[in-house]
Amino acid sequence: MWADRINRAARRVPVWALWLTGLAPAVWFFYLGMTGGLGAEPIKALEQELGKVALQLLVAGLAVTPLRRYLGLNVLRFRRAIGLLAFTYVCLHLAVWLFLDVQDAARIRADIVKRPFVTVGFTALMLMIPLAATSNDLSLRRLGPRWRRLHRLVYPVAVLGAVHFIWLSKGFQFEPLIYLAVILGLLALRLSPGKVLARSVR
Repeated sequence: MWADRINRAARRVPVWALWLTGLAPAVWFFYLGMTGGLGAEPIKALEQELGKVALQLLVAGLAVTPLRRYLGLNVLRFRRAIGLLAFTYVCLHLAVWLFLDVQDAARIRADIVKRPFVTVGFTALMLMIPLAATSNDLSLRRLGPRWRRLHRLVYPVAVLGAVHFIWLSKGFQFEPLIYLAVILGLLALRLSPGKVLARSVR
C-alpha cells in the first residue's frame, strides 16, 4: 500500500534533516534581502516571507494527526520539530519587525496595543512560548495529562496566525483566507468525533 511505503521511507529520515531543510528558507530569504532580491521593500518582504513560512509550518503540524487518522500516514515523530521550527520562524518574523522595521521601543508598545493585527500576532507568540518551552521529554513526563491539554493552545495559535495574515494584507486577498480555511478544516478533522477511517500504523 502506498501509505506503508511512505511510512517506511519517513522512518529512514533523521529529524535533523528536517531541521536543515526547514531552516534553509530563512537563510535564503536573508540572503535575498542582503543582495537586493526581495524587491523595493526588502525588510517588509522579509517579514512577510518569514511569517508565511511560520504559518505553513503551523498548518503542517496540525495536519499530522488527520494524515495518520484518515490516510494512515505516520509522521508523528516529526511533529515536535515542525512545531519548534514554526516557533523559530515566528521569532525571526518578530525580530525583523522589531530590529529592522520599527526600531522604536515606544512605537512597538503603541502598535501592540493599538493595531489589531499586531495585537493578534503578539498574542499568538505569547501562546507559543509555553508550547516551545515544554516541547521536550522531561516536560512531557512531569506534566503528564496536562501536557496534552497545554499543547492544544496550538489551535488558537494557528487561527490567530491566519487572522494576523488577513489583517496584515492590503485589500482583499484570497491567499490569507485560504490559510484560514485550511486551518479551520484541519481543526474540524482533528476534533471530529466521527469514525476513524484509517487503520492504526504499527
